[in-house]
Amino acid sequence: MMGGRMEKNKLQEEIVEIFEVPAEVLEESVIFIEKEEKVLISKRPFKLAEEYWDTLGPGLTTGAADDDPSGIATYSQAGAKYGLQLIWLSLFTYPFMATVQEMCARIGIVSGQGLAANIRREYSMSVLYVVTALLFLANVLNIAADLGAMAAASRLLFPSIGLELFVVLFAGVSLILQIFTTYARYAKYLKYLALALFSYVAVAFAVHLDWSDVLFHTFVPSLTFSKDQIFLICAILGTTISPYLFFWQTSQEVEEKILRGEATVEARREQVSPESVRRMRTDVWSGMFFSNLITFFIFAACAGTLYTNGITDIATADQAAAALKPFGEFAFLLFAVGIVGTGLLAVPVLAGSTAYALSESFGWKHGLYLKLKQAHAFYGVIIVSMALGIIANFMHLDPIKGLIYAAVGNGIIAPFILFFVVRLSSDRSLMGEYTNHPFVSFMGWVTIVVMAVSGIAAIVTLF
Repeated sequence: MMGGRMEKNKLQEEIVEIFEVPAEVLEESVIFIEKEEKVLISKRPFKLAEEYWDTLGPGLTTGAADDDPSGIATYSQAGAKYGLQLIWLSLFTYPFMATVQEMCARIGIVSGQGLAANIRREYSMSVLYVVTALLFLANVLNIAADLGAMAAASRLLFPSIGLELFVVLFAGVSLILQIFTTYARYAKYLKYLALALFSYVAVAFAVHLDWSDVLFHTFVPSLTFSKDQIFLICAILGTTISPYLFFWQTSQEVEEKILRGEATVEARREQVSPESVRRMRTDVWSGMFFSNLITFFIFAACAGTLYTNGITDIATADQAAAALKPFGEFAFLLFAVGIVGTGLLAVPVLAGSTAYALSESFGWKHGLYLKLKQAHAFYGVIIVSMALGIIANFMHLDPIKGLIYAAVGNGIIAPFILFFVVRLSSDRSLMGEYTNHPFVSFMGWVTIVVMAVSGIAAIVTLF
């Protein structure tokens, strides 16, 4: 320390002598620089955090949308019925869902087009029609179930208002956001809306859980192979690795490029770089981690509240809200905020992914960055999807059962669409140097097999 100070003083003396700078001026400059250096060092962690947050975009939005009302209901039912037994799925699904979403994002970045557009380019139109039809059916069921759940949760706070009125209200709000808000503002809004999910984290720490037992069941899988559990596992896989997220992730990566001025497919392909792919991976894996972290805490919270209090079958919104009972009179409020928040986050993603798929299939102009008058067909699909979701609720769709059946539907359909995701991301003529690493392809095929087996098993349990 003493030697360093002597060298510093000697250097200052040489500067004064050579440049004829007054010693007091030089000393003040040195003190000022040292202060600024300390300020910069103190701010560096915050700067890094800010840069990391700015890196997050479509991946975080997709991860947050994955924990939609359907996901919350499915994870809650699993935690209520089986306690901690199935919590290991929150860890098990993470690498698979992150790998799948990373493949989808990479397809969008490298090809400059959405998933349906790439399927159209590489396969026959009949194949594309089947894929988009399956997606459309699954998404309409999911939209209907999510709208119903949002309405049921809101009625806990305002029981005098009819369920159907809430359904129409939330559908209207969602449509307004999609049609009249620019994508840049909309994506930023979605990113912050995801924070509503942390209420389940607070509950998990508020109840008296044996965390050694929680960690044991997280890392050591356990199954009973009962019909109910097989059906529920398919729902968990389906609501975690969901087909609508494949289309949404790919298309949002493309829109990010369009908003940066890369208007043509050729321009988007030319701007691919290792740095852009690296940033995308950070975004996607962070978003999927966030999603599965919330999944973990929903399992834990419901195991520590519902399961321990004998509520093993969730049939109504107030039973699901009982998972937040440590908050006392605020339980219903927190539950409603969580369901409505994630619903407003997920329903536009569901409707939007359908619109992207159909628009790319038929060559319609599309994109949330466009105005209604610029993309009538694209927004028309969104409006029709929402209208069908409203109609389903007027036919007295059971909100809770609807959410779980929507998750199972996603689980059954996912393997069919995943096949094309893995094939496209492994195609060197399309992806060039950014084609799948062999291990990534292996993970993709394993995901397909696991989900196909669970889907078939779930169908068998119905007979």
